[in-house]
Amino acid sequence: MMSMPEFSHAFREQLQDLFRWRRDVRHFNRDPVPEPVLDDLLRTACLAPSVGLSEPWRFVRVDDPGRRAAVREDFARCNARALADHMGADALNYARLKLAGLDDAPHHLAVLSHPDPTQGRGLGRGTMPQTTTWSTVMAIHTFWLAATAVGVGVGWVSIIDPERIKTVLDVDPALELVAYLCVGYPAQPASTPELERRGWERRAPERREWIQR
Repeated sequence: MMSMPEFSHAFREQLQDLFRWRRDVRHFNRDPVPEPVLDDLLRTACLAPSVGLSEPWRFVRVDDPGRRAAVREDFARCNARALADHMGADALNYARLKLAGLDDAPHHLAVLSHPDPTQGRGLGRGTMPQTTTWSTVMAIHTFWLAATAVGVGVGWVSIIDPERIKTVLDVDPALELVAYLCVGYPAQPASTPELERRGWERRAPERREWIQR
């Protein structure tokens, strides 16, 4: 039996730094990430835990210019609708935010999830079927941390219509679109969230305390 490795204090300190520097990136330079690096990130993402070892995630590279343009158009439409939901100062602040790096990011990734994969044979999903989605989110987070560790930025574009994007990408309609990611080298690395830096929201200290029951 293999013994678990010991993680040094220095490693744990660096791990905390990794968590702090894992930010949602909207500003990219346009230099592509080398293919071997992208392949390594995908392999690392697939080390994520999944319910019943179902591995429901599907990573799709979006390279076609026409499909990318259609995604940008959908984002613009959904973002205009979101802006209309805000009033007064909130609307002004919202309009100033850069909420996606679709124009500059050299790589676009759609991450989909199979809601009922045959792999895993349904283990652990009978009472909580949504755990397949959560497993895919774990893979996204693993990809994100691994990317940060090698200086690659990731931005999650959520202001899109998932059903329309699935049509644009011509993927199996049974799959669930969980995330559309912009990937590339960040133009403005930062250890604090951009929404915090721009005054949209602040972290809530009370979230760091246990809730007792």
